[in-house]
Amino acid sequence: MTDRTYVMTEIVGVSERSISEAISNAVRYADETIQALAWYEVKEVRGTISDGSVGEYQVVLDAGFRYLTDEEMRAWASS
Repeated sequence: MTDRTYVMTEIVGVSERSISEAISNAVRYADETIQALAWYEVKEVRGTISDGSVGEYQVVLDAGFRYLTDEEMRAWASS
């Protein structure tokens, strides 16, 4: 089946070490609960300042995932 429908959802990744790690954290945790996660787009980078230094990196992502067919949902539920 070549017809597909996708959904976008906004997620925020956080890290005390780097922007890259904040992205990885967001994708990793989203992948644990969202089936058919397909791509991400960085929308915003921000963070906190603690004692004059970067305290935390926060990365806002739009994550795209595909709606699954009934057959794909049954296969996922039985795995």
